[in-house]
Formats: sequence, C-alpha cells, structure tokens
Amino acid sequence: MPKFLVTYHGAGAPDPNEAKEAMAAFMAWARSAGDALVDPGAPLGPAKTVSAGGVADGAADGQAAGYSILEAADLDSAVNLVKDHPFVRRGGSLQVSTAALPG
Repeated sequence: MPKFLVTYHGAGAPDPNEAKEAMAAFMAWARSAGDALVDPGAPLGPAKTVSAGGVADGAADGQAAGYSILEAADLDSAVNLVKDHPFVRRGGSLQVSTAALPG
C-alpha cells in the first residue's frame, strides 16, 4: 500500500497551558487513524537549508513544523485520514504528499 508524508505547517507549538490537551487530541486522532499511521512522527526543531547556493542556517520557505507517515490506498484516502486532525483545528495546515517510490 502506498505511503504518504504529512507535513505540519503553521499553528506552531501549543501554549504550555494547552500542551496536555493538544497531545490528548493528537493521540485520539492517532488512535482513529489506526494501522494507517505508520509513523506518528515528531515536532521538528532547528534546521539548515541545503540548496544550489550552499548551506544556510534556518528553515526553507514554508518550514514544516512536524511530520507523520500514513499508509493508505491513495492520496484521497490519506487526505480523508487527516481532515479532522487537531493541528488543523488549531489553525495549522497539513500537506499530504505521495511518496514517489521507484518501480
């Protein structure tokens, strides 16, 4: 079954007072995704950007703040798995990308 990379953009980390609630909401979503959630991922920290111009400190344009890996029948099925994701309810957006594997 194809795999999909979900990257988290915007919204940032929840307020420290809301972190426990945000984690509980994420875990509820993860349980609802079931076996389709291959890797729950993690928030991302400091970054360096590699380009033809060299290496620079910091993030590329549109920095991803975290990631998850899903397995689904197709792109639309993967998108349906994240429509009710709590990160979106907090004002962020999720990009669902098909993992283009050779062969």
